Amino acid sequence: MIRSLLLATLAALLLLWPLGPALAVSAADFPEAAPAERVIDSASLLSRSASAEVSRRLESFQAERVDARLVTLSQLDYGLSLEELGRRLVERWSDPAQGRSQLLFLIDSQTNSAAVVSSAELDGRLTPTLLRSTGRTTMIQPIREGARYRQASLDGIERLLTVIQGGEDPGEPEVPAVVTAPSNVPSREDTVSSNARTWVLVLLVVGTIVPMATWWVFSR
Repeated sequence: MIRSLLLATLAALLLLWPLGPALAVSAADFPEAAPAERVIDSASLLSRSASAEVSRRLESFQAERVDARLVTLSQLDYGLSLEELGRRLVERWSDPAQGRSQLLFLIDSQTNSAAVVSSAELDGRLTPTLLRSTGRTTMIQPIREGARYRQASLDGIERLLTVIQGGEDPGEPEVPAVVTAPSNVPSREDTVSSNARTWVLVLLVVGTIVPMATWWVFSR
């Protein structure tokens, strides 16, 4: 009986033990050479049609001699930031012999964060400030408004594609104004004003009724 219980416990531990670390992703989990695919959807965030659409837009960078890819993941390795993962992949996938620069869009579904990283050759065309703004604002807004990963990817791609093709930066998306719904709960000022009006009415009534009652009593 005890032996069977120990075996069952050991089997359960063996099944559960790999679950945590196995989900964590580092640069070592990706191919040594740049993959042929433009979309590496490790976190399965995009439908097949959305993945194809994003891939087509990434292909547009080819005319500018830029290899652009989207990478999604569900959990980063401990202590590794999304930007650092992007830098390691850019370094790994860069091939100077091909004369092409690397541009990576990254999305982490666990933290709902995004980042954009490029190889150093693109610094003059896509500044670090622009890349940071694209990841932290342009891509983040659709993600945090309802996990709209397809829209986040396309918005980030369109912004940088516009700039790298010589256009003016469209800028960060407008943050929708927060409209406060009207409340039925009176404010402190309303309460004080209402109490003051009540006391005025009470005093007027008392000031009118008491003299009349006094006159009526004494006139009898």
